[in-house]
Amino acid sequence: MVPIARKVPFEGELLSWQSVYHHYRKWSKQGAWKACWVRLLSRYRKELDLSSSDLDGSHTTALRGGEQVGYQGRKKRKTTNVLLLSNRQGLPLAMSSPVSGNHNDLFEIGTHFEEVTHVLENANIVLDGLFLNADAGFDSKELREKCQRKGIIPNFAANKRKGRKDNNYLFDSELYKERCSIERTNAWMDSYRSLLNRFDTTLTSWIGFNYLAFIVIALKKFNKKKV
Repeated sequence: MVPIARKVPFEGELLSWQSVYHHYRKWSKQGAWKACWVRLLSRYRKELDLSSSDLDGSHTTALRGGEQVGYQGRKKRKTTNVLLLSNRQGLPLAMSSPVSGNHNDLFEIGTHFEEVTHVLENANIVLDGLFLNADAGFDSKELREKCQRKGIIPNFAANKRKGRKDNNYLFDSELYKERCSIERTNAWMDSYRSLLNRFDTTLTSWIGFNYLAFIVIALKKFNKKKV
């Protein structure tokens, strides 16, 4: 059987930064980076530690403004906010659509939680029985009901400001202590200059950089296991 000759993209070409940026923007608009991540996640899903997972919001300073940017009092700057879902080891698994930083983590939580879990479902990862840690900022009836419909077991710290007297929700304090691994996720993501501070004014480009970081972090971890 004669192999079919395939042309390697850009083979023998000297690329300018304009060409690189053009193709990056094109693939970002097409959602190619997210699609690559879902394929990678599906391929290595057996390597994931899903004994539990963590959900948290991440505010990124937007130095040049742009789409979905708003003032965040805690940072004293304009920021963009996303929700990040990670596994037990802190490996980032999925992210929500970015919103302006003046919104809290529960803003349109139903829609954003569907986005996050949809990534895992597309990667053929079973959600039924998955433990999910989150801080008191995520303690809401809507989110708990979303988890219940998908078979996810929420382990959320109680929000004392809501003043509920009939809080009968199960809470495992020992499991909640493991939530510190989400800080490892944030540290890994912040190690990339384009993610520590947002320079891109367009959301598609910034989302693309986030998924590229997911891919690089995961490949380093998966390849390390094989050595």
